[in-house]
Amino acid sequence: MPRTLNELEASQLLSAYGIPMTKSVLCRDRAQLPQTAETVGFPVAMKVLSADIPHKTETGCVRLSLKSLAEMESAYDEILANAARNAPAARIEGIIIQHMQAEGLQVIFGVHRDPQFGPVVVFGLGGIYVELLKAVSMRLLPVSKTDALEMIEETPLAKVFQGARGKQYDREEVVAVLLGLSKLLGEHPEIREIDINPFILYEQNSISSCGVDAIVVMDESN
Repeated sequence: MPRTLNELEASQLLSAYGIPMTKSVLCRDRAQLPQTAETVGFPVAMKVLSADIPHKTETGCVRLSLKSLAEMESAYDEILANAARNAPAARIEGIIIQHMQAEGLQVIFGVHRDPQFGPVVVFGLGGIYVELLKAVSMRLLPVSKTDALEMIEETPLAKVFQGARGKQYDREEVVAVLLGLSKLLGEHPEIREIDINPFILYEQNSISSCGVDAIVVMDESN
């Protein structure tokens, strides 16, 4: 039977395999907001933490670019109200608060299991473009460094990594994530699906690239 990890569990699992994820603070009580705001720093993003609500935006359970404690308090109330209205059976573990990541190049990493061939890793353009353009490359696992570099070249991102518009991104950051996913699946065959979208890449010698949101589905039938 499949079980979806909550966002914190997914982030911790991916981080353990060298896949950088945005630092998240869990807030279980409205009274924690002032301390959390001081810890995280503005602007912040807030999301419901619930394995029963994997798609938070559609249920009104995400608020972005909050710039004050008053906005955070309002968002906290709105998120819980929307969760109760749109997903009344969902188990709510709290609210995740993250520092808002700066704009960057959004890519997607994922894994799904093909009924015939087994686990397949996916890489390509992320954000809204993954649905609009289907600009992704796929490989059967395990993935080697050569495979990872070939995957980059098979997407429109190849030109980006060649220095389009004067911007420079590091291929090795993408390679490291793909190899991390390959190792993760090799050691955890019970994983059925992974979706990291968006993963934000930043130019070389700037801030560290990281995943912002992730879904991990485990098969617990065995």
